[in-house]
Amino acid sequence: MNHTDFKTAAERFMRYVQIDTQADPTSVTIPSSAKQKDLSTLLLNELLAAGIEAELDNYGYVYASLPSNTANKIPSICFCAHVDTAPDCSGTNVKPILHKNYQQQDIRLPDDPSICITNIEFPELKEKSGENIITASGQTLLGADDKAGVAAIMEAIIYLKNNPEIKHGPIRILFTPDEEIGRGVNYVNLEKLNADFAYTLDGGELGSIEDETFSADTVTIDIQGVSTHPGYAKGKMENAIKIASEIIASFPKEHLIPEATSGREGFIHPIKLHAELESASVQFIIRDFDTGKLKDHELTLEQITKRVLKNYPNSSYQFKVTEQYRNMKEILINHPKIVNYAEQAIKDAGIKPIKSLIRGGTDGSRLSFMGLPCPNLFAGEHGIHSKKEWVSEQDMQKAAEVIVRICQICEKDV
Repeated sequence: MNHTDFKTAAERFMRYVQIDTQADPTSVTIPSSAKQKDLSTLLLNELLAAGIEAELDNYGYVYASLPSNTANKIPSICFCAHVDTAPDCSGTNVKPILHKNYQQQDIRLPDDPSICITNIEFPELKEKSGENIITASGQTLLGADDKAGVAAIMEAIIYLKNNPEIKHGPIRILFTPDEEIGRGVNYVNLEKLNADFAYTLDGGELGSIEDETFSADTVTIDIQGVSTHPGYAKGKMENAIKIASEIIASFPKEHLIPEATSGREGFIHPIKLHAELESASVQFIIRDFDTGKLKDHELTLEQITKRVLKNYPNSSYQFKVTEQYRNMKEILINHPKIVNYAEQAIKDAGIKPIKSLIRGGTDGSRLSFMGLPCPNLFAGEHGIHSKKEWVSEQDMQKAAEVIVRICQICEKDV
């Protein structure tokens, strides 16, 4: 077996990305956009047609199962990807383009020639000579995040179904909605899934294994100012719009903000502002790999708020912290075999494993703390959430190969 056995990966992926599955952060429905179920239904039908047990629930989750074909008692492995795309960039009327035999040339997108994908901006392309690169046409994102992961999982599970001589334990598949808006596992049924551990296929660089994410909180600061007629406001008015603006403007410029941090550095980041004269609300996301430092960042933010409010003695604020997710490393450190299986599978596929961390989160972050340890593996995604998004056909094929090899390695580790 090698990656060339997964011949339908590109065709499969290009079908999937043409289905608009953009999540809607303003929606209160489940999933947040009904159109996500269009892809989920397609996946369900493809799984059933391949003879694989599968179901789609009312929340938009696809559960599938391939029973063990070995006498060995093997843990149940889940492979997971999300069907939705990010709200940052349009996912309507995606036109995927297959650029065969890429030879280091700039890729100018036909529907907007001002958009050019280069190996200067994306050094990873320097390793892709001779491969087939898939892009969008210039008006939309591509949807490789995470339909590349979906395609790789579908290739692998159908390959295993069609090649019963490959021995494996019980395999579970989970396709989730709304990952891009932080709701990806809100309604997952772990009892139904019945897995011992899992892998999300939602990464970028070939060979990457990510077993560490940010820990994350949100902070909402609600400000109550003092409203008066502006013609008679001297010594009375305390404008909540200005108070909120001063809090944001008081942030350091050299650290503690996304624009000035990298690697293991955390940050405080305002993401939403609603302000009127009498009241205002500012929402922040707080991120760090060290969970304990979240409280330090939140204390810094509240100290800034208090300093600003000293100049507005008749105004007040409320400071609300909400936990979002935690660093999956805190769980995975107790399950080293799970990462070891993936590393060995990547090596067996002739690829160099790359251990890395995610300056963000995945469904796996929350699944790990829900009792399902879940690192993240590469699917070949690059330029995500943008019109410059691209993926290599060969990277998706290799991701499918790695899935199969994980199942083989686990079957023998008894």
